[in-house]
Amino acid sequence: MRSPNVTKVCTLSDLDDKKPLAVKVGDVPVVLVRDGDEVHALRDECSHAFQPLSLGEVTNKGLECWLHGACFDLRTGAPCAPPGIEPVEVYAVRVDGEDVFVDPGTTVN
Repeated sequence: MRSPNVTKVCTLSDLDDKKPLAVKVGDVPVVLVRDGDEVHALRDECSHAFQPLSLGEVTNKGLECWLHGACFDLRTGAPCAPPGIEPVEVYAVRVDGEDVFVDPGTTVN
């Protein structure tokens, strides 16, 4: 049985490699990041300053917040650079052909 929260949010062609894209799934702010063949979905809110992570950039460490440089692992949401000390939620992603689906009701961290 599929979760009722699974929502098509974009297509693969909407995602540039390593460039964050902000989407909303219902009331949940989500940032998508394509990293090669993988697509990651995290809550689009820095756990340090509550700013949109989609305004940041992807570094070799992870997704870096534009405001203070807190960084979060794309796969786990774990902080990988201060001042972030709390993880951000990571959501289930499914790619079906060109379509990208996110389920904010299912966290993977």
